[in-house]
Amino acid sequence: MTVIAEQGATALESPQASPRHYVMCPPQYFTVEYSINPWMDPGTPVDVDRAMAQWTELKRTYERLGHTVDVVEPQPGLPDMVFAANSATVIGGKVLGARFRAPQRAAEAEHFRRWFTTRGYRDLVMPSRTNEAEGDFAWTGEVLLAGTGFRTDPEAHAEAQEVLGVPVVSLRLVDPRYYHLDTALFVLRRGPGARIAYYPEAFSDGSRRVLERMFPDAVIASEADAACLGLNGVSDGKHVVLPVEATALAAQLADRGYEPVLVDVSELRKSGGGPKCCTLELHP
Repeated sequence: MTVIAEQGATALESPQASPRHYVMCPPQYFTVEYSINPWMDPGTPVDVDRAMAQWTELKRTYERLGHTVDVVEPQPGLPDMVFAANSATVIGGKVLGARFRAPQRAAEAEHFRRWFTTRGYRDLVMPSRTNEAEGDFAWTGEVLLAGTGFRTDPEAHAEAQEVLGVPVVSLRLVDPRYYHLDTALFVLRRGPGARIAYYPEAFSDGSRRVLERMFPDAVIASEADAACLGLNGVSDGKHVVLPVEATALAAQLADRGYEPVLVDVSELRKSGGGPKCCTLELHP
């Protein structure tokens, strides 16, 4: 059963960074040869070398900020493996794998399952329903915000709650440009009084009301920042990695004491991806 949980507003605190553990997969075989979201146009040329350089700089950015990055070996014929966030949801050592809606990505799930298995993860479950992992799941430290509407089945939310043992809040996406939750929302700070940033117009009316109630102090993104996938961000509690075009969002965050770190992910955005899409977090 999915539940609606309420987080009361707490006094604003100075943002504090904490070390994170990420998993990434290089775009060695990156291309746009099919279209499974509005961002993808197989007729648009793709520069693989540029995509690799942007990905490498993103990885180095995390490492410069003091974070650990594990790398999964890419596989030929799976150009979207670079978007590692879709591979699993990991909380407290429990792993819920992925089950992709698009047949073009289906084989990715097994490669990532093997990666977790070979690294000693024993508490691992593969989902029975379509579940695109951190693409549609955002952990606040207390509840799992769960998106549906385009990719992940709503029934997968209940499955996540049972497997991971954390409360789940369902949110419905209504704009096909924001086909995953991580294109419309990300967590700035975890724990009691968690902070998020999001784009309200990406959500149904009911989901907006839930977010307003749970996160009255949220950062609200502009249409322009959402349209460059500025909400596909990654925060360690203080430093916030964003696409370089998300200037207004970066300014809002700086005003609140966060430190925006802007990166160029323009080549990867040709598949509808940004910093978060490339980054799976292993939550303790």
